[in-house]
Formats: sequence, C-alpha cells, structure tokens
Amino acid sequence: MHINTHPGTDPLVTGIHDRWADQGLPGSPWPFMAVCSIGRLHAIIKKAMDAELQKAGLSRTGYFLLTTLALTATGQARLSTLGRMLMLHPTSVKLTVDQLERAGLVSRSPHPRDRRATLVLVTDAGRELAGAVNQALESPAGALGALGGMHEELFGALQPARLAAGDVDL
Repeated sequence: MHINTHPGTDPLVTGIHDRWADQGLPGSPWPFMAVCSIGRLHAIIKKAMDAELQKAGLSRTGYFLLTTLALTATGQARLSTLGRMLMLHPTSVKLTVDQLERAGLVSRSPHPRDRRATLVLVTDAGRELAGAVNQALESPAGALGALGGMHEELFGALQPARLAAGDVDL
C-alpha cells in the first residue's frame, strides 16, 4: 500500500511506510509511524506552549498545577493529590508550589483534619493567570493556533489509546 504524499502530508513520516518492506524490516510500520507522529506533534505543541507560558512567567508544571487547582470545587488540593493527578514526584510538586507561592499565585495551609497533609489553594491572581493562559492557548492567533481549532478532535483521537495504555480517565 502506497501512502499519498500530496501537499499537507509529511513525506518524512509517510515515506517510512514505503521503505519498510523494501528494507526487509519485519512487522508493520504503523507502530513506528504512530510513535514518530506523536513525538513530532508533542515537540510542536511543547514549543508553542512554552512560548506562551514564558510570556506569562509560568513553567508547564506551574500551568498544569494552577489549572488543576482552578478546576477543583474548592480551588484547593493536598500536595499529594496534586502529585497523583499530575503524575509528578512529590519533590517536583513542592518546588513548583514554592515558585507559585512566591509569585502570589497559590497559598499553602495545614489540612484542618490531617496534621501530615498540606493544602494548596489557588489565589485569585493564580486563577486569573491560568484563565488568561487558557484563553491564549485556544485563540486562533495563539500558540496552538496551528492546530486549527482541532483541540477536541485531537483529544478524542488520543484518549482511547491513552486509556488503553493504562492512564486514568480524569
């Protein structure tokens, strides 16, 4: 099967399919092509996000943490809960919270019923910044504008693979 390399397709990736059998590689080229495509898309999105986040003075982890807190019913969560939700090491969560707290974007308080736990609360400034970044990322003129508004379709296409690999549906 020959894959059409008309304008708009990526001949570097699709060319792999045509060369796979010619080079005598066993198996199907599709797993390799899928990984290459996802990797390239990840790099493009990462670069675009980092440019937008730099304008806001946020790291990717800081952005994810602020938005995650803003999405909770009370605007707060335990440090340990944030680590699980964001799939981050506790030290990374703590360092990120330290940075966000210095910037006035979150505050910390002891958990009222668990002396071992610390709660992190998004401040009004943190909620506003997360909202501004989210709007910038969805804007057609924003960092992810190259996706052409395909955010929902992209999520829908990737979610089954993510869940099949054992990720949790949040």
